[in-house]
Amino acid sequence: MQHEFELFKKIVEQGKRFVLTTHVNPDGDGLGCEIALAEFLALRGKETHILNHSETPYYYRFLDVRNAIQKFDPAQHTRILQEADVIIVLDTNSPDRLASLKDNVLASKAKKICIDHHLDTTDFADVYILDEPSAATGEILYRLLAFLNGDSFSTETATALYTAIMTDTGSFRFPKTDPEVHRQAAHLIECGADPVAIYQHVYEQGSAGRIQLLGKALSTLQFSHDGKVAALYITKSMFDETKTSGVDADNIVNYTLAINGVQIGIMLCEMEGGVKMNFRSKGDIWINKLAKEFGGNGHKNAAGARVTGQTLADLLLVVLEKAQKYIQ
Repeated sequence: MQHEFELFKKIVEQGKRFVLTTHVNPDGDGLGCEIALAEFLALRGKETHILNHSETPYYYRFLDVRNAIQKFDPAQHTRILQEADVIIVLDTNSPDRLASLKDNVLASKAKKICIDHHLDTTDFADVYILDEPSAATGEILYRLLAFLNGDSFSTETATALYTAIMTDTGSFRFPKTDPEVHRQAAHLIECGADPVAIYQHVYEQGSAGRIQLLGKALSTLQFSHDGKVAALYITKSMFDETKTSGVDADNIVNYTLAINGVQIGIMLCEMEGGVKMNFRSKGDIWINKLAKEFGGNGHKNAAGARVTGQTLADLLLVVLEKAQKYIQ
């Protein structure tokens, strides 16, 4: 990606006003990349804004030590997008996933850069820094920042990038975790990232309700297709009873793959305005293709979709039926 890195360097040198954003319901990869890149730009005297459609989940707020991330408000932030020289979209290659920012981002005359590692890129940016084989967008940004600034990172940047890589590799256990990922993680630790503290912030700060929600979700566990597909679900009443929200359901779907013989894991969450669907798979099963059947997408082994106009019960029957053709 030498050519793309050189283009990025030139754009940074010429631009003065930058906006960073990521996908709806941001994760550690998107948020970590925003924080790391914002620090890089700020140190070069660039006016930098981080604008996201969704609130930052509570267990990622430790990253935002400067309170730089803002929830997008059209009344306050439309002008910022209109006057920006550069808009950088991180960890998504589809403007649809920017939700309320989409129209303003597309309408802006700013130079648009997309940095991402997902499949099926949408044509909307001027410069694409893409690498689907990378385990995380944080891995791409690590290489980009090292190219631009050498291999010395501040503690804040190291923490943000380590969080990005750790979360999108499932704590270094997902299939794309390779020696290079571990070398990057080791270097980030040398630069000040604390792996124990980061893990505790992300995975060990939940409420009692979050554990109760996990119990209720696991109680719905069901199997189909000779035990090769495991599915569970969470209803609105479960969220209400445990005083939790959608962010507390993150990662619950991964429990399905801990069961011997399961190849595909599915979780449905009943949310305001629709049903959120999460898909996981093992081995050579391209689970993003199943997600595409419901208007979603993602990675080979991890994907998602959001569906409106159908009940959770009806969707569960449909998705279990469609899953059959993907099992091996």
